[in-house]
Amino acid sequence: MECIVHFEVQHSEGPKQLRGLLFLDKGSKPSESQLIEMFKDMKFDVNMDNQEKLIFKPVNPREDYSEIRVTKFDMGDEEFKEDRELKSIIGNLLPQKPTGI
Repeated sequence: MECIVHFEVQHSEGPKQLRGLLFLDKGSKPSESQLIEMFKDMKFDVNMDNQEKLIFKPVNPREDYSEIRVTKFDMGDEEFKEDRELKSIIGNLLPQKPTGI
């Protein structure tokens, strides 16, 4: 199954929207290693920086971009898109630290 990965590359002159392509088994989602390999194929040598927000940082700090953030997975009918408003609401409702007894 094809998965189009939409992502944003943060350059000093501004963000650039790009897309990549992954082939997945039906019903599965891209793994961290699959995303890193896709970025390597596109000449972006990165490591995962924030798994929850899908942010990747360059291995070489001298690169002309500061980070890559995955914004959407398009798998045909099934689509994942980060909902920032929902994330913000949930983040405000859930306690940030466990409370003691």
